[in-house]
Amino acid sequence: MAERGARAGRGAQPLVIPRNAAEEQRLKLERLMRHPEKQVSIAEKPKEWAPRPPPEFVRDVMGSSAGAGSGEFHVYRHLRRREYMREEFMEKQAIQHRLDKEFQRKVDQNKRAAEERTDKRRKKRQKLKEKKILAKKVKEEEKKDIDGSETSSSGEEEVEVEVPEAKADDSEAPSFIMGGR
Repeated sequence: MAERGARAGRGAQPLVIPRNAAEEQRLKLERLMRHPEKQVSIAEKPKEWAPRPPPEFVRDVMGSSAGAGSGEFHVYRHLRRREYMREEFMEKQAIQHRLDKEFQRKVDQNKRAAEERTDKRRKKRQKLKEKKILAKKVKEEEKKDIDGSETSSSGEEEVEVEVPEAKADDSEAPSFIMGGR
């Protein structure tokens, strides 16, 4: 009776009814965090049911002679039910195994396809990168050639460049003459 008084003396907490799942979760967390030093037991995954293996040696074999007792049918029915359950379990296992293999095959196929796409895109990026580097080198070489020709060029070379342009202008025939034939 002294314990009840001590419990009540700790502080009676009002009954709180959660209105939704979030509130229920919050209440459970609060209850766990009241005593953080106390260990929390986490339930392990239950083992999958498996039937007992069939007996290697059957002791009470039913004969084919007439006059079987009234209890023999129930024994037979129990054995038959257990065997059917074992067969059903093995079929489910085989189906699950086949589905797992199929899933693993699809995962591998998806990984291969993703790797091929990634490899293709990587090659494309590398090709573009090399093209940029090559274009940059060509541009630098052209710039060096232009800079080098300006410093070493004399006035005569500039005149020679201008002369062909003047000849090109003189040699052009007008495409349309007003009032002419």
